Amino acid sequence: MPQQCSIEQAVERILDEIDGPIRLGLPLGLGKPNRWVNALYARLRECPERQLTIYTALCLGRPRAGQDLQRRFLDPFVERVYGDYPELDFLADLQGDTLPANVRVEQFFLQPGSLLDSDSAQQDYTSSNYSHAARDINAKGVNVVAQLVAEDSSRPGHFSLSCNPDITLDLLPLLQARCERGETILCLAQVHDHLPYMPGDAELPRETFDIQLQENEASTLFSTPNMPVTVQDHCIGLHASTLVRDGGTLQIGIGAMGDAVSAALLARHADNPSYRAVLADLHDGQAHPLTALLGDQQPFDVGLYGCSEMFVNGLLALTDAGVIRRVVYPDVRVQRLASAGALDANGQPRGVQAMLDAGLPERLDEATLNWMQEGGLLDANLKLQGENLLLPTDQQCSTELSDPLSQAALRDYLTPAKHGVWVHGGFFLGPQSFYQRLADMDAGQRSRFGMTGIGFINELYGEEALKRLQRVEARFINSVFTVTLLGAAVADQLEDGRVLSGVGGQYNFVAQGHALPDARSILLLRSWRESAGEVTSNIVWEYGHVTIPRHLRDVVITEYGIADLRGKTDAQVIEALLGVSDSRFQAQLMEQAIEAGKLPKDFQLDPRVTSNTPERLQAIADRHGASFAEYPLGSDFSPEEQDLLRALTWLKGKFRLSEVLELGKAALDPPPAEDFPAHLQRMGLEQPDGLREELYQRLLLSGLKATTIRGT
Repeated sequence: MPQQCSIEQAVERILDEIDGPIRLGLPLGLGKPNRWVNALYARLRECPERQLTIYTALCLGRPRAGQDLQRRFLDPFVERVYGDYPELDFLADLQGDTLPANVRVEQFFLQPGSLLDSDSAQQDYTSSNYSHAARDINAKGVNVVAQLVAEDSSRPGHFSLSCNPDITLDLLPLLQARCERGETILCLAQVHDHLPYMPGDAELPRETFDIQLQENEASTLFSTPNMPVTVQDHCIGLHASTLVRDGGTLQIGIGAMGDAVSAALLARHADNPSYRAVLADLHDGQAHPLTALLGDQQPFDVGLYGCSEMFVNGLLALTDAGVIRRVVYPDVRVQRLASAGALDANGQPRGVQAMLDAGLPERLDEATLNWMQEGGLLDANLKLQGENLLLPTDQQCSTELSDPLSQAALRDYLTPAKHGVWVHGGFFLGPQSFYQRLADMDAGQRSRFGMTGIGFINELYGEEALKRLQRVEARFINSVFTVTLLGAAVADQLEDGRVLSGVGGQYNFVAQGHALPDARSILLLRSWRESAGEVTSNIVWEYGHVTIPRHLRDVVITEYGIADLRGKTDAQVIEALLGVSDSRFQAQLMEQAIEAGKLPKDFQLDPRVTSNTPERLQAIADRHGASFAEYPLGSDFSPEEQDLLRALTWLKGKFRLSEVLELGKAALDPPPAEDFPAHLQRMGLEQPDGLREELYQRLLLSGLKATTIRGT
């Protein structure tokens, strides 16, 4: 069992037992024991002779605003939602480029956009596929691993890796091999009282860890509140939802576009007439050919299986609604039975003959009996007796399963297969309601969510036969921020080399989309963006960096429709992407392609795609208001905060908020303050003090007038 230590005692043990540099591995995202990490970091700041390198990803810090008007909105919200969440002390130093000389932080995925201006973070970023992270961290010689875990009084000999089995499960065998070669490696666990206990692969014996902190953590879990889903995002989600086939497999990512896909799938299942009416309006009555080829617009009968590196809030909502309910099994032979239809939706065998038709051996020998009983398919009380099978009633039947008498005798002893799951995930992160929903489930419900190693989810190799059976009709849906007209996509890095986030598992899933025979990779893209009053296209002729090379191009979806790029010529790819680009930029993009010799000089766009405008989509949204909910999966923002966030986003898009004098023109004709008293009070601007606050009030009122459909 692990040694019980205080935070300071655990720091001392690490310093005493690890000779030379400390190479600390921490989980991605939520699973870091921040208080202990802070104690170790504080000690190492005072010991410049000891080297510390931290290997991790997605270090989570509270959102911060860089401008006063935004701070007035954000600070009260952060205080309410993040409470006593303990920040990582090294993160502030990393952001300010003030890490001590003896400390380095190497990450393979950054909190999106948070470290663009940190030289040390940019220089020590490691570009690796998520599935290679354990390999790369082990190769660097990690010698300390520290992680938050969950415990359950009914499982006293175990911990659950809960939110983060992702890399740990892949890393532990590599560490064990090094320990057997004589290396000293220490694993530390701290129980967090609010983490849900996830069973299955995420559950480990307590002796896996060398140290357990005596102090359980009970602080607020870091959360990612649902952000607004715009008309642009909703249209993207609606298009994507038509390519998802009933009985298939779904992977989606975090963010508003992922929420939009979830919302569209929920609508398809629960309010199909309204869903189809919106699509008919979007498509002018003509569905994209890929819908018939790959997907559908009908409710879900069989249901989907979720397989996603990040178990997101949208997947949980889809499970609650019965959209995700196709069960998969960890045993390849059981999965073959399920895939062949020999098991019903609850894992119950449909009969002995159905299993024979699906490949069950015709004679029940010792090995087959043990396998069936261990997998839950057959009552554990049945035993072999010579050439016959002894039933609990002391009757006997032949072990020849094709015998109708044996089939009839065994009918009452067939039982549901064990260990089936609806969703496989490597880590989770979401709003507080997501954590609470998991915590409120009983153990049986939580067992349907298989938290496991990222190598299982993100790659096909290793148990490939099983994965291919499970991942039928897979739709791997990810978002990007730029696509070139030749089909390459950008999701992680700016053109100047600065990293926004990381490759993560995106490349893994795109590759799987090509490796599985009936799968598709689907990249979601907002076709345009607006910043400080400048509108630009996100579909461009060229870009100085790509995340997904163009030889892996497949399906790209914007708010204007679906572009099928797989196996197409360059000219066909360009035409398809022009068809889903914003009409404000089509002429320029077409001119660039013609000049490069990639389109005929007399090329003309199909007139049906020359009206790709935000105004057209807004008119559709106005006609189908209920289908365009701003927070379809719920919100942590109050009604006033939702209005304020919309207004601030509008102001940020139109103007540079850091240059206050430029904003005077926006404040010339605001509505009266009496129209929005609660909003002004929330921002501390009901009684402005001085010229700057008066300008802020007028700006805010102008933004509210432009974006809010109701006042008060």
